[in-house]
Amino acid sequence: MLINCLFILVGLVLLITGANRFVVGAATIARSLNIPPLIIGLTVVGIATSMPEALVGTVAALNGKTALAVGNAVGSNIANIGLV
Repeated sequence: MLINCLFILVGLVLLITGANRFVVGAATIARSLNIPPLIIGLTVVGIATSMPEALVGTVAALNGKTALAVGNAVGSNIANIGLV
């Protein structure tokens, strides 16, 4: 039980660190190419944050788990609308 909690904590720290570095990197690329950060945020960051959901939905659909694929899509959209 303790090791599982440790894995969750380490995963959360790595997720937050990776997300922060990704956003900083995208902003640096935008500045170096003279692209407004808003454009980078709407395209690169938007696509990258949607990829995990698309991957889960695709793998679930290919494995015949259509309920999981639909649930993932619906839940993702509800979360995105609610958070925005």
